[in-house]
Formats: sequence, C-alpha cells, structure tokens
Amino acid sequence: MSDTPLLLTMGEPAGIGGEIAIAAWQARRASGLSPFCLLDDPARLRALTDLPLAEIGHPSEAAGCFADAIPVLPLSGQVQGRPGHPHRGDAPLVIESITRAVAACMDGTASGMVTNPINKALLYDAGFRHPGHTEFVADLSGGDRPVMMIAGPNLRVVPATIHLPLSAVPGALNTDDLIAIGRIVLEALSRDFGCVPPRVAFAGLNPHAGEGGALGTEDDAIIRPAVETLRAEGHLVAGPLPADTMFHPPARAKYDAAICMYHDQALVPAKTLDFDQGVNVTLGLPIVRTSPDHGTAFDIAGKGVARPDSLIAALRLAAEIAARRAAA
Repeated sequence: MSDTPLLLTMGEPAGIGGEIAIAAWQARRASGLSPFCLLDDPARLRALTDLPLAEIGHPSEAAGCFADAIPVLPLSGQVQGRPGHPHRGDAPLVIESITRAVAACMDGTASGMVTNPINKALLYDAGFRHPGHTEFVADLSGGDRPVMMIAGPNLRVVPATIHLPLSAVPGALNTDDLIAIGRIVLEALSRDFGCVPPRVAFAGLNPHAGEGGALGTEDDAIIRPAVETLRAEGHLVAGPLPADTMFHPPARAKYDAAICMYHDQALVPAKTLDFDQGVNVTLGLPIVRTSPDHGTAFDIAGKGVARPDSLIAALRLAAEIAARRAAA
C-alpha cells in the first residue's frame, strides 16, 4: 500500500466538511477508497463522532492506521466556530489546512489534495486576498491557468467563464482564452482521465449556435476560430454546437468533455445528470486537486443529514488521477 495518501482539507469548520469526511471514512471499504488523511482540528472532529481518530505527525503514517482509525494531521490551533455558526477566528486554520496540503503535494508526501468547501466571505473579512479557493491553490502550487471541470459519471463540463452576470459573458469571451482552455482540457483528458485520443465539444453561446449570425455573431467570430485552431493542431474538437441538443445520450457519446460558455450552461446539465456524484476538478495545476461539488451547507451542518456522495466521488477521482500520473 502506498505511503503517499490523499490529504483532505478541513474547509469551513462550521459547515458539513467534518461530517462528510467522517462518513467517507466509514464508507472506505464499500467505496473502495484509497487511504486519506484529514488536515483538521482533532478536538472538533471528536465533537462530531465517537469513531476512533489517529493523530499522526506525517502523511506517511496514514496508510498504516487508515483501516482502523481516521488519520488526522492536527492543525496548529482549535476551532472556535460550531456547526452552522462560523467564527472569524477560524480563518487562519482554514488557510493553514490548504497551505499545508499544497506543500505536501508539491514535495511528494501526498499524492493529491481534496478540498472541503470554504466560506470565502469569512476569509475575506480576515484579509484573504485571492478571488477564491482555486486561485489560492493555483498561486501556492505555481499553476499558471487553473481551469474548473465538473466531472461526473455521465458528463464532464468546463465553463469558459464562471461567476459572471450573464450580461457580461459575451464581452468576457475571446478566442485566445478558448484556445488555451481547450489545450488544457485536452491534455487533462489524455493524462488524467485516460481518454486517448481526447475529444472535446464546444458549446455555442447563442441559441442554435448563432444560426449563421442571425441570432448573434459571437459563435462565428469568437468560438469557431478557436475550434478551427485546435483542429489544425490535430485535435478532435467539435463546435460550436447548439447547447440545447448536445447533452442527450447520443450527443454525449461523441465527446469526452464539453466546454461551455457560461456557468449555468455547464452546470445545469452536469447537476441534472450527476447531482450527487459531481466532482470539481482543477485542471492546469502541477498537483492533483479535486473537491465535492457543493458548498458549506450551513443550514444542515450538525444535523446528521449531509450526504458524503460527492466527497467520496472526489476522493476516488483524485486517487485515480494520481495513479495515472504516477504510472506515466
């Protein structure tokens, strides 16, 4: 058994991260999970469960105790918040958990990291200066251009723009960015997902992919040149395709990932098809990073109803990607 486990960050301690981490460990055998270790406050975990915890001093110790106890690398302080009630004083511990996980991935003592959801507003109040979780991980690891993919059993999607008002999307799209995103997605499909050769479909922005300019010019002026450039490089790329006809089963069989133009165009079909199994994967990093595709869920924290499905899927996918990279 490998002595380089996955590291699972604490995330927002007032959210459901601790509960689903414990539930994932309970399902380790049934779900076929590889060893993972929590970067967390043992005291707050003991308040959530009577299951055995094993406080360890190095990630390499996780594999030896994973079968019988939840391995925990203790953080430098104790959590002050409680389920459903975040505390500003916990921000340094949230940041420490992420920072230590990235460092362990970079030096090879961890095979990858899985990040529990964070409360960005709390971190901003404490002086956090990155736009979000992904940008922070990318900055720490040296990733030049992180790209978000939502991957599930039935569909992989990449939004070319993410958290923008819909009115801002056309102005934010440009051909060079779409080419760069396409290259990153194609490389990841081949290296991390075993898709050889990788196939990518670009969704159109407008209804009917613009219908020759009658319903908008962006599809022909911005998206199509990106597709043609990638095709000229020898890649299997289709598009721009009408978004209303590219997510039914026969259409999905023709590509390995869809690059969509805006948030809901990508995430509506992904969450419709794979709501409990969707995984947020960050492409374009030198390390493996996945995350469950949901938020902190303060409204159900501490109530014992949070489902670990997406976290289990994130742990499983991180282990699969790490194994492919190691084999390569």
